[in-house]
Amino acid sequence: MSGSNLVWYASYGSNLDRNRFLCYIEGGTPTGSSKKEVGCRDKTHPLMEKEIIIPHTLYFAKNADRWNNGGVAFIGHGINNEENTLGRMYLITDEQFKDLVCQENNQISIHMDLEEVIKEQSSTFRKSWYGHIVYLGEQDQHPIFTFTSYWDLREVCYQIPSDEYLSTIIRGIKSTYKISDEDLLTYIMSKEGIKGKLSKEHIANLL
Repeated sequence: MSGSNLVWYASYGSNLDRNRFLCYIEGGTPTGSSKKEVGCRDKTHPLMEKEIIIPHTLYFAKNADRWNNGGVAFIGHGINNEENTLGRMYLITDEQFKDLVCQENNQISIHMDLEEVIKEQSSTFRKSWYGHIVYLGEQDQHPIFTFTSYWDLREVCYQIPSDEYLSTIIRGIKSTYKISDEDLLTYIMSKEGIKGKLSKEHIANLL
């Protein structure tokens, strides 16, 4: 890997779980998912991993076939420091990041200019679930990117995630942060798509 083409990918959904994320690098079927990922052209593992607090609203929406038709995670476009989202970022090449975005968009051929994303802070390259790239600053002189939906948060119909999907996020958070079960429950239950729809007891059984 060359230092000049390294970027941080900041995850906030199922890719918080390292084993799930590595299926996007190596290829393979993640635990709880029904879809086999093709992997990146470059199968090199991330050089570094760090926690990151993302100042955007986390919510669950849509119905993902690969996750038993449950909702999946998205973040709002605008900064919201009152609803920080727990994330985990991986230091990978810009080519791997583009391959990752391609896989999240069902292998559709895409073109994205990351320099333009930095300049504009965000950019929609496709009207798809994960067709909007967001620039989150930099760490160790490398830019940080994540992706989310193209639509506006005000247009969303929230959807409960499957137990398999939520369990993957929980594993990812617990392996990234030193967090108590009570604090983790409070965090998860505050998110749209889950709030008022899943009981504390139901979520506690997934911890």
